[in-house]
Amino acid sequence: MNLSAAQLRRAANLKEQMAKVERELRNILGAPSAAASTRGYRKMSAAAKAKLSAAAKARWAKIKGKAKPAAKPRKKMSAAAKARLSAKLKAIWAKRKAAKK
Repeated sequence: MNLSAAQLRRAANLKEQMAKVERELRNILGAPSAAASTRGYRKMSAAAKAKLSAAAKARWAKIKGKAKPAAKPRKKMSAAAKARLSAKLKAIWAKRKAAKK
């Protein structure tokens, strides 16, 4: 932009007048100060963050069902029991196969 000195002076005067009118409006309306209206981040202590994190993890564990007690380990089947079961199942399947024919 190529502005003349007169135009720059006029723009500066208008800006000053606008600032003055804004100040008067704030005084009349009782608007909060500029410092109060600026938006900043909420600061949280490390302890508060840890508490929130622990609570969130507990909620998710409850939702996902991880709060259940651990299942008892299964007992191992002996070789003799496996052989008996295998023989019994072979007999069942042979009987079914014969019934189909």
